[in-house]
Amino acid sequence: MAGLIATSVHAADLPTPPVAAKTAWQETRHGEVVTDDYRWMHKKTDPAVIAHLNAENAYTEAMTASFKPLTDTLYAEMKGRIKETDLSVPTRKGDYFYYFRSEAGKQYQVYARRHANAAKAYDEKAAEEVLLDMNAMAEGHKFFAVGRMAVSPNAKLLAYTTDTTGFRQYELHVKDLASGKELVAAQPRITGLAWAADNQTLLLLQEDAVTKRSDRLLRIKLGGQPEQVLTEKDELFALSLSTTRDEKYFVLQSHATDTHEVRLLPTATPTAAFRSLGRNKGHRYEVDVRGKELYILTNKNAKNFRVVKAPLATPDEKHWTEVVPHNADVLITDIDMFQNFLVVSERSQALDRLRIYDFTSKHWQTVKFDDEVYTLRQGGTPEYTASQLRLSYQSPLTPATTLDVDMKTGKQTVLKRQEVLGGFDPSRYEAHRLWATARDGVKVPLWTIYKKGTKLDGSAPLLLYAYGSYGIPATAAFSSNRLSLIDRGVIFVQAHIRGGNDMGEHWHEDGMLMKKKNTFYDFIDSAEWLIANKYTNKDKLVIQGGSAGGLLMGAVTNMRPDLFHAVHAAVPFVDVMNTMMDASLPLTTGEYLEWGNPNEKAAYDYMKSYSPYDNIEKKAYPSMLVTTGLNDSQVMYWEPAKYVAKLRTYKTDSNPLLLKVNMGAGHGGASGRYDALKEQAFIQAWMLAQWGITQ
Repeated sequence: MAGLIATSVHAADLPTPPVAAKTAWQETRHGEVVTDDYRWMHKKTDPAVIAHLNAENAYTEAMTASFKPLTDTLYAEMKGRIKETDLSVPTRKGDYFYYFRSEAGKQYQVYARRHANAAKAYDEKAAEEVLLDMNAMAEGHKFFAVGRMAVSPNAKLLAYTTDTTGFRQYELHVKDLASGKELVAAQPRITGLAWAADNQTLLLLQEDAVTKRSDRLLRIKLGGQPEQVLTEKDELFALSLSTTRDEKYFVLQSHATDTHEVRLLPTATPTAAFRSLGRNKGHRYEVDVRGKELYILTNKNAKNFRVVKAPLATPDEKHWTEVVPHNADVLITDIDMFQNFLVVSERSQALDRLRIYDFTSKHWQTVKFDDEVYTLRQGGTPEYTASQLRLSYQSPLTPATTLDVDMKTGKQTVLKRQEVLGGFDPSRYEAHRLWATARDGVKVPLWTIYKKGTKLDGSAPLLLYAYGSYGIPATAAFSSNRLSLIDRGVIFVQAHIRGGNDMGEHWHEDGMLMKKKNTFYDFIDSAEWLIANKYTNKDKLVIQGGSAGGLLMGAVTNMRPDLFHAVHAAVPFVDVMNTMMDASLPLTTGEYLEWGNPNEKAAYDYMKSYSPYDNIEKKAYPSMLVTTGLNDSQVMYWEPAKYVAKLRTYKTDSNPLLLKVNMGAGHGGASGRYDALKEQAFIQAWMLAQWGITQ
């Protein structure tokens, strides 16, 4: 079936798609000669590459000109739902309340604070101190983002990082909050930072200039030069840096997919040596400190993790005391330590919950909600002595809600619910949990939202979204932008396919390495279940995924092109073999434990059997929109560009195949909030056009 995007014009009147040049390139892998006609696209500095991407953008613009009015309408709708001038719930730390605010017409936020009043409460009348005006900072840049931010313990200095390309390569700045002066010469490629107790010393993480692996720990004192403290030499590992909530210890973690090592150092002695708590193959763990005790979240003899404690002086396993035992049906995702409370974050049956332990009363209480589907996260409680826990809650029917929970009594206080302008009424919609059956009998959870009165007779347009990698779960979140689709009769479904940890650690393990195809089978089987149960039909089924979810889109489209009417693949990881065979690229060596090491023949053969770029065949494909960013550091622009070029030469149908490249952004798309809305409006207009919805 021809794509609906071009039904109003004759084929002869359509613009001609770009034809990418082919150049000879080959390499021998495991005795096999591999060719790649589009290898030349890897060279970003080649004017021919930029010219080709510009030609693709021009073609896409011409092919989508007919629904430009719909794009404008959708943008106006999306913009009309947001409260353009707004303020986040202020968060107390020390003598200040910190918050973000936005102003109508401005792309970026302002980060500010106010001094607490005498009662240590937020005082609207107190003078505002602007810490970062991101609108002013973004001037002259096509892209702007702030990465890490940390106020010094004495609240006089701010360390922060910025990215002005979208390549997620952040530069360090240290600002004197009284004078506004920059105190440290800008440091490149900083991925983590933490203050020492002396308010003069910073520990920093720096990534490799080529591979972007965070492999170096630096120390810098104000007025001095950075010193290299430690290097993580194992290419399977990267570093992360934080402090314990009481700010008495630096926590340096070396982490690979299957193994962690934690090192501790008192923040009072930043020039001393870190103390390692051990690195043992297969042991994943995280720690926090309460007084003289170390609390450990560990997978030792516990696939879904358990919590133990030990004396800080003797933290080895023989001194462990169990605090929260392992539960095969409940995944522990995090622990948070407060002076008087322990907070345990859990996930069961693809739903979040929190359990809070009161050290004084020795009593547990559970925080969960009654909705069929929802997402619950900690919303930031920086103070170690806090008795109120800040949470963020949302569901497909409930906008993002900030609330405090009294950790002693369990009483909940809603502080803010994000306003959705334009008359949003949740009673007009339905949201439900569904369970599809995969081909191996496993029950796969889905969630859906649609407008009440939508006929479930197979006639409705449906958008099916999924990710399914790295143990990252699907989230049942609210989206005001999504209302533009749902109000036009579209059913939205998200699938919790294997590869995430939605149902526990086994859910991740069953969708990685030599079981990766379960991810694709779960998605296909979920789509067929939705059709069989009259939620839609294959001529009304549009699918969407990004990054590793873009790999999912490419794989399932190769496997079952007949099942989907149209596909949106965002920043898609589609050239799996060329990327994973190049150890100099980001997301390569560090990802061997997720995808497999292609230098091993068995892994190479398995990965090649599903790699989208390597499995394009001469057959009919659905209509496709592929989106990317020129400065993407996670999935290089050339992956989707090559994929589209090759697919054009193979596909036997007349369905539109479009590539849209943001020439000034990276993996996350446009950085300004209005620009991001315009991107979303375009994507939704394209989808609606596939369903024949023009208004």
